[in-house]
Amino acid sequence: MGVVIEREEWELNPLVYVFLFACCFLSVFLFPHVSRSGVTVGASTTASSLFDLGPSTTFLRFQRRFLLVYSIASAMEGLQSAYGEFEFGYNGMTKEQIVSAALAGTVVAFFLGTSAGILSDIIGPRKICICYCFLHLLVGVAKSVTRQPGLLLSRMGTGLASSVFAFCFESWMVNEHEKHGHRVDLLSDTFWLMTLFESSCFIGSQGLGNLLVKNPQKGFLSRASPAVIFAMICILYMWKEWNADCQKFTVSSYRQSFTGKIFSDKRVWMLGWAQASVQFSVSVFWILWAPTMVADGREVQLSHIYPCFLGSRMLGSTAFPWLTSAASPLHNEDHNLLTAALAVAGLVLSIVAYDYQDIAVLMALFCIFHSCIGLILPCLASLRTKYVPNELRGGMISASLVPAHIAFLLILLLGAYYRSLSNASILASAAAGLLSAAGCVRVLRLWGKYHRQNQREL
Repeated sequence: MGVVIEREEWELNPLVYVFLFACCFLSVFLFPHVSRSGVTVGASTTASSLFDLGPSTTFLRFQRRFLLVYSIASAMEGLQSAYGEFEFGYNGMTKEQIVSAALAGTVVAFFLGTSAGILSDIIGPRKICICYCFLHLLVGVAKSVTRQPGLLLSRMGTGLASSVFAFCFESWMVNEHEKHGHRVDLLSDTFWLMTLFESSCFIGSQGLGNLLVKNPQKGFLSRASPAVIFAMICILYMWKEWNADCQKFTVSSYRQSFTGKIFSDKRVWMLGWAQASVQFSVSVFWILWAPTMVADGREVQLSHIYPCFLGSRMLGSTAFPWLTSAASPLHNEDHNLLTAALAVAGLVLSIVAYDYQDIAVLMALFCIFHSCIGLILPCLASLRTKYVPNELRGGMISASLVPAHIAFLLILLLGAYYRSLSNASILASAAAGLLSAAGCVRVLRLWGKYHRQNQREL
């Protein structure tokens, strides 16, 4: 007599969605009111009045216009990455071809993405933001008219676009913020809102992608169309509503400035390593979280779990203003906050890499990891404002991503192509990177403290 093993599919409690998004809403909604009744800085509070429907100040108008463009750009980024391997598998590509396409996208991001960061500082980040939209426009057209060759080219295009997305809009916003004469301390409000809006747009992109993928027989024209439409809207809006860039450097002057202020500053090196470690760990997570969840034949509705990760990232970003406000004990302690978040994220990945976990435990650990990422991103952006000149910001961010691209390329070769590296080893390497980044930020904090003590003695 045969033995039948019944498989039970693990299901996520829908109340988790309600809890995450209710916490995010309350955190964003309540913070301006609590901040106004608490400690203020100077004549005004640093709270971002996202729900303020009254007459907007000049800064709020600027912030909302930028967040509108950034949300559309984030939706494009989310749409192109929503389908994953399904799109390649549907078009008959083997696993080796999929890995080769990922390798090609990483190589393009490594070479051209780094050059684009330097170019954005020379010719202006607005032009690079428009190029980012053109990349998504071309990728959408390529997916609509061709199959496998178009998918390979589109993977290279999206690889470059993702690399450009990491720095171009932040550089553009910071330059415009400075050009309009807004207070520097208000930048932190926009940084955490960028993470919040980006994560929420990724969730919306997945929902839209799920609707468009229900009938694959219609082809990928309908799936590429939203990204094309968003790209055209974004290009027209930026071209019409935002002022043109002013070229600040020649190639020779930029080389001298970059060498003197970036390559020669050990503090920027430390900050760049932290950025590279975070980028690498996030890239590793998105290729390994699904295989880790379904290991040993476990059945899970992965599409239901994905929004929880991004919801946790949203919640982490909303914690940033609470932890850095004037009433918080961590006020002006971005280094300590970033060190703690990096350490917790590294420990979480270490636990996952070390031992087999129940699905519920994995779910909780991965949500904690993404909450830390939501907190880390605005912290890194705020520290860049302290240590990196605004006119060199794009080049610094793109240069800091070089180690992440190299490490991810090696992971794809050894782990996915040659299969000589286990998933646990890959996760352990990402965890080691995050822990080393926490150490770098701690050293950066001690250097700053030592420098201030020397200044007082003098």
